[in-house]
Amino acid sequence: MIELKFPDGSLRSFEDGATGRAVAASISPSLEKKALLAKLDGALLDLDRPLPHGGAIEIVTRDSPEALEVIRHDTAHVLAEAVQELFPGTQVTIGPNVEDGFYYDFARDEPFSLEDLPKIEARMREIVRRDEKITREVWDRAEAIAHFRGAGEAYKAEIIEDLPEDDVITVYRQGDWRDLCRGPHLPSTRSIGQGFKLTKLAGAYWRGDQRNAQLQRIYGTAWASEADLEAYLKRLEEAEKRDHRKLGAAMDLFHIQEEGRGMIFWHPKGWTLYRTLQAYVRRRLEAEGYQEVKTPQVLDRSLWERSGHWQKFGANMFVCETAEGEALAVKPMNCPGHVQIFNHGQRSYRELPIRLAEFDGLHRYESSGSLMGLLRVRGMAQDDAHIFCREDQIEAESKAFVELLQLVYRELEVELHSVKLALRPDLRFGTDEVWDIAEAKLERAANAAGVTVEKLPGEGAFYGPKLEFHLRDAIGRTWQCGTLQLDYVLPERLDASYIAEDGQKHRPVMLHRAILGTLERFLGVLIEHHAGAFPLWLAPVQAVVATITSDADDFALTAAARLKAAGLRVETDLRNEKIGYKVREHSLAKVPVIAAVGRREAEEGKVALRRLGSTEQKIVSLEEAIEALVEEARAPDLR
Repeated sequence: MIELKFPDGSLRSFEDGATGRAVAASISPSLEKKALLAKLDGALLDLDRPLPHGGAIEIVTRDSPEALEVIRHDTAHVLAEAVQELFPGTQVTIGPNVEDGFYYDFARDEPFSLEDLPKIEARMREIVRRDEKITREVWDRAEAIAHFRGAGEAYKAEIIEDLPEDDVITVYRQGDWRDLCRGPHLPSTRSIGQGFKLTKLAGAYWRGDQRNAQLQRIYGTAWASEADLEAYLKRLEEAEKRDHRKLGAAMDLFHIQEEGRGMIFWHPKGWTLYRTLQAYVRRRLEAEGYQEVKTPQVLDRSLWERSGHWQKFGANMFVCETAEGEALAVKPMNCPGHVQIFNHGQRSYRELPIRLAEFDGLHRYESSGSLMGLLRVRGMAQDDAHIFCREDQIEAESKAFVELLQLVYRELEVELHSVKLALRPDLRFGTDEVWDIAEAKLERAANAAGVTVEKLPGEGAFYGPKLEFHLRDAIGRTWQCGTLQLDYVLPERLDASYIAEDGQKHRPVMLHRAILGTLERFLGVLIEHHAGAFPLWLAPVQAVVATITSDADDFALTAAARLKAAGLRVETDLRNEKIGYKVREHSLAKVPVIAAVGRREAEEGKVALRRLGSTEQKIVSLEEAIEALVEEARAPDLR
């Protein structure tokens, strides 16, 4: 007999070999009908697999996030079965689930086309309707290798050959189709439902290595219901409209070209947006006691080796050698430079905390295939700062940072969605004892700041744990931007010290922190969040004075000059075009306010104000317009 503990705390005994399905049936017929998986001591199991031992059990139904992950993985298997039915001779390789969906990589001489996707999707729906039973089988290693090689599945055979000798080899049968997989899986293909869609084709290298054979990847999305799929597709449609690359072109903000991959050519309007955001953050930091510094763009390799970045991050650094034999690297981050400023001269405990901020440019090598507009770049700046403090100051400094981040996010009209605590990675510097202390202190600091954290094992930086701050945009997407990292390692490696109250040298603790993160990436998020329609204080062009008739040209120029003199960013449009055409054009460029002037407005000293997205206009005196717009255009921290 095995003893199982249920979520309500009750205990029940079951016969050895009982399955999750049997447990569900013992509770109620309706639960058995809804059950998709069993979860034993936190591990998901096939519903019809005998439970290997007693423990804490849960029955997983369709509305569980864990079920959705398995639905996506099963849909990848159905995709592979459909492809091999339609295109005999195609080899399957790997097919994991990913965010919002899944993919499967195929080896096939003839390329797939977009026209193939509807056919494949139709066959997938047929396989789901067949209600093919999905069963787990344990195979002998040699037998499995021979089977897949005999079936022409060289990639699957290679995967098995590379598995550790003591690994259990499991094959899942889906009707008559079989695939190597660890599982778990749903009871049958019908359990997947019809909430899926194939989305795109891409190329991929076997095992991600460009030296290996190139494969063809088919992507798809899968959801627990067709309603969820429809909602997702609508979000995609909205995201397409908000794409910062399209809006960046329409608003004349920036461009990227082949000669500067991953580097941004900021146009005047885009650079105005950039500087406005940067100036706002700079004022917020200055108000909180940060001191801005500037460190060299290029530093000797020896410093990066001492900091540990060369060993951990060297492949992502741009390096060069001089005629004198110097090995130099363009800085990918500011922290070693800030330690050098801290180390310049003797520090006293009375000076701490010292908060050093820098907005200077950073450069990191990212593969060309991973670059994506403003969201993934090679040249960037951050609202970067490092706090050097005593151990007894960690909690207060962390709390103050979280409060500042929350304030900035509110003023930028974005929502703080969640905070995650990233814990020690496999490759790291520092002893386990140091990591134990750092992780515990950062979690306590987060709790003191009033935030609940989700733990992410293995996701910390190589020198310390970190808090990740995820924001949610207007269409529900989440983005990780802010970060707070607690570091005992770098001060030790770079010999940072201060004279403590006891007259002895002590190591400071270093807090690496950013609110926006990479400014380029944050601006990409912000463009999409606002769909280009920025609040007035942030808009690159805040108003356009547009003439209805040429009789109003002189007054339009006077009005624009008055608005500019009041500190507003204003353009004029005196073209011989109809006002409707001008309004449409400036609306596409997301100009918040259009001040239309005709003969009557010129004679009366008035303007007709029209807001972006509205068909209504309000006629006011020029003085009233200036007063109202100046107040509205004031940055949040200056109001």
